[in-house]
Amino acid sequence: MRHAAPALLGYLAVRLLGLAVLTRWAHLKGHGLLPLLAGSWDSLWYLDIAGHGYTAEPSYPRNLAFFPLFPGLVRALSAVLPGSRAALALGLAVVCSLAAAWGIFAVGDRLRGRRTGTVLAVLWGASPVAAVQWTAYTESLFTALAAWALFAVLDGRWAWAAGLAVAAGLTRPTGLAVAAAVSAAGLLAGRRREGRALAAALVAPLGWLGYVGWVGLVRGRWDGYFEVQRLWGNQWDGGAMTLRALRKYLVYTQYEPFFLSVVSVVLLLSAGLFLCALADRQPLPLLVFTGVLLLVVLGSGGVWFPRARFLLPGFPLLLPLASGIVRARRPAAALVLTGAALSSAWLGGHMLLVWDGAP
Repeated sequence: MRHAAPALLGYLAVRLLGLAVLTRWAHLKGHGLLPLLAGSWDSLWYLDIAGHGYTAEPSYPRNLAFFPLFPGLVRALSAVLPGSRAALALGLAVVCSLAAAWGIFAVGDRLRGRRTGTVLAVLWGASPVAAVQWTAYTESLFTALAAWALFAVLDGRWAWAAGLAVAAGLTRPTGLAVAAAVSAAGLLAGRRREGRALAAALVAPLGWLGYVGWVGLVRGRWDGYFEVQRLWGNQWDGGAMTLRALRKYLVYTQYEPFFLSVVSVVLLLSAGLFLCALADRQPLPLLVFTGVLLLVVLGSGGVWFPRARFLLPGFPLLLPLASGIVRARRPAAALVLTGAALSSAWLGGHMLLVWDGAP
C-alpha cells in the first residue's frame, strides 16, 4: 500500500476533481448526485437483479444480458450493511475503482517501474469516460479483476490468475478477454510442463462459460445468451457496423450529438494505441487481453454510445502513453496530465448531464 500510495493519491485527486465538477454541474441543473450516479440506466437493471433476481417479470428475459457478480455482491452487502441498494452499489463501485487503480499501478510498476505505474493509474482515472468509474456500473469491478488477474499471470501466481479470471467472466461479457489472456499465458507456460499454469488455462474461461451456459438452459436453447443480446440489438457482424458508424459520425453527418463523436474518437485512438502496444512488445497476456477486448467491442453490430465505456478496462492500451509521459520533461508531463484530468472532468459532466442517453 505504501509503495502504491502516490498512484492511489494521484488517482483520487483526478476523480475527486471530476466529482467536484459533476456536483456543481448537477446542482446548476437541479439534479441530485446520488440518483445521477446510482439510479439511472444500467444501474437500475443491476439493482433490479439484486432485489428480485433474473426471472421476475417484467425485466425477464432482457435482464439476462447483465452478468451476475456485481448485483450478487450488492445483494450480499445489503443483507449485512445499512443503507439503500443504490448507495451500497455506488460504494462498491468506488472501492473497486481504488482496487483497480492499485492493480493497474502494480502492472505498470512491474513492467516499467514505479513512476510509469503511477502515471498509468492516473491516466486511467483521467480517461474520457472515467466518470463511469464512480457510478453503480460494473466497469470498476471488472477492471480491478482484470488488472489483478494480469498481474498474477506476470507474477506466476496461476491459482490467483485463474480465480480472478473466473470472477471477471461472471462480471461482464468482455470477461472473455481476461479468460483468453490467462488461458493463452497458461498454455504457453504449460508447454514447459508447468502443471499449475495448464490448470489455470483450463479453469479461466469457466466463469464466462458457466453464465452463458446457464442462460442457455433458462432459455431452452444453446444460443440463449446471444438471443437475449439480440433483443438489445447486439450481434456480431465482424466490424461492418463500426466502420459505417465511424464514417457517419466523423465524416458525413453535420449535427450528431457531440458525445457520439467522442465515442468515435476514443475507438480510433484505442485501435492506434493497440498498434503502439504491439510495437512496444508488451507481454503476451496484456496483448491478448486488449486484443480480444477490441475485437469484441469493434466487431459488435450493436448500439454505439456505450462503446467507449466498454473499452475503459483496457488500461494496457495506455502503457505506451504512460511511458512517454515519464520520459518527457516534468513541465510537459504535468501539462499533459493536467489537461487530461480537466478534459475528463468536463466530459464526465457532459456525458451524465448533457447527453440524454446512457453513458
